[in-house]
Amino acid sequence: MSDENTGTPAPHQVPHGHTPATAHGVPVPPAEPHPARWGRVDDEGNVYVRTADGERAVGVWQAGSPEEGLLHYARRFDDLRTEVELLGTRLSSGAGDPKHALATATQLRDSLPTAAVVGDLGALSARIDQIVAHAETALAAAKQEREEARAAAVGRKQALAEEAEQIAAESVQWKAAGDRLRAILDEWKTIKGVDRKTDDELWKRFSKAREAFNRRRGSHFAELDKQRAAAKARKEELIAEAEALADSTDWGPTAARYKELMAEWKAAGRAPKEADDALWQRFRGAQDAFFSRRSAIFSERDAEFAANATRKEELLAEAEKIDPGVNLDAAKAQLRRIQEQWDEIGKVPRERIRELDGRLKAVQDRVREVEDSQWRRSDPEAQARAAQFRERVEQFEAQAAKARAAGDERRAKKAEEQAAQWREWMRAAEQAVADR
Repeated sequence: MSDENTGTPAPHQVPHGHTPATAHGVPVPPAEPHPARWGRVDDEGNVYVRTADGERAVGVWQAGSPEEGLLHYARRFDDLRTEVELLGTRLSSGAGDPKHALATATQLRDSLPTAAVVGDLGALSARIDQIVAHAETALAAAKQEREEARAAAVGRKQALAEEAEQIAAESVQWKAAGDRLRAILDEWKTIKGVDRKTDDELWKRFSKAREAFNRRRGSHFAELDKQRAAAKARKEELIAEAEALADSTDWGPTAARYKELMAEWKAAGRAPKEADDALWQRFRGAQDAFFSRRSAIFSERDAEFAANATRKEELLAEAEKIDPGVNLDAAKAQLRRIQEQWDEIGKVPRERIRELDGRLKAVQDRVREVEDSQWRRSDPEAQARAAQFRERVEQFEAQAAKARAAGDERRAKKAEEQAAQWREWMRAAEQAVADR
């Protein structure tokens, strides 16, 4: 049953009208249509397969004709061929696991030299070699992808750890920072593909940063609680003083103290939230009680002051008719009476004090001016001073005449000069008396 005896095509030759299964250009023809092409059965029933290295015995056939024996071993080859093609197809489509495909293909390739089959073992071996190469390439690509994915995952976790460390060291936005750390933790859990050692190291960094932030936040709020407790105590002190002042009638100083208390209240800071509003209501209530009483008193007082202003306007109308030039004594007596009544009336609204007092002062000034003018004209000291100056003039004139009679012109001239000086002073004194 050699090629020469049977006239069948040589191995790898495709029969006319048959399209072989291919993968990447390697044809593996089925053996069943022409089993004699790939092997033979000798007279003793030994079955052989033809290979590039010559014939190899694959089994013994005693159950039927030689043709049936070859067909049996050809079908076993086609089963093997189908397994290889399915393996290659799954690998090419991406449905197969490259690692499993490589192991299976390697196992099949290693079994070919002893496989009890009849078929194109060379083509099948070449096909298996391509699957092995494909699987190795796929494994290398998968390894690279895993490395890239691992590097990306490591980089992302490193970035998250660094962000957490920065938050732990710097942030005072406690709520926002706490929310961000929780979000980082959620994202952290979704990142896969990091080797255990690296993952453990990064986790320790993140965990340490989170614990540092929690300690710092806890310390902050503990201090805040302490400050708020102190603020509460201080505000209770301020409330006690505010409530003690609520019944005060010392309006000005008390109002000023309430203003100071308000500034101290603001400086005290916030008490615990559940207490701060109640404390404020008490403090504000004490202030309101005082200022409400003051407002009522001031309203009553303002009405009284307005009435006083009306009465003082009536007095001013009378005072402004006084004419001291006609009868000074009568004018002075009338003004004294008006001033006494003015003082008895009491206070007026603050905004009218200057106006009303100014009008009364104008009347007083007019009376005083007339009085001063009369006094100056009758001032005995001023008149005596003028007479004294006149006497000195007469003395120096007499000295000048006596000296000239004695022929002492120098002394006469000097006495005349002194007389002239005293005459000027005399005239000035007399003019001052006249001007009064």
